[in-house]
Amino acid sequence: MTLVENKKARLRYALLETYAAGLELLGTEVKAVRARLGSLDGARVVVRGGEAFLVGATIPPFQAANAPRGYDPERARRLLLAKKEIAALAAAEAKKGLTVVPIELYSGGRNVKARIAVARGKGKTDRREDLKRRDALREAARALKRR
Repeated sequence: MTLVENKKARLRYALLETYAAGLELLGTEVKAVRARLGSLDGARVVVRGGEAFLVGATIPPFQAANAPRGYDPERARRLLLAKKEIAALAAAEAKKGLTVVPIELYSGGRNVKARIAVARGKGKTDRREDLKRRDALREAARALKRR
């Protein structure tokens, strides 16, 4: 079940390869994500020192009054991946034109997991073509529904 989604990721990027990763969160953050609070807009994944981190995601505390002192809603959160997956992400990140973006946070049983993707940025013309294609499919579906 999707808890928080990066709605603009599919518009801005062509997704090449996806991964599922565990997410290291505080208790108040887990409750906030399950309550569908938070945002992945502008977030990305960075590989540093053999570890992957989710950077730029905003997850507010579930109850602001009970948040730990000095709590930063945009702190870097560690992603739990296998060493081979981290190596693949680091290689993809090193290539020019590729980036690693989070697509969604979802419930994996008791755990909160992140679906991340290696992506290539789309240009303005690619975005326009996608929008035209989507509109054409929508019009075709409407025409079939009227029949």
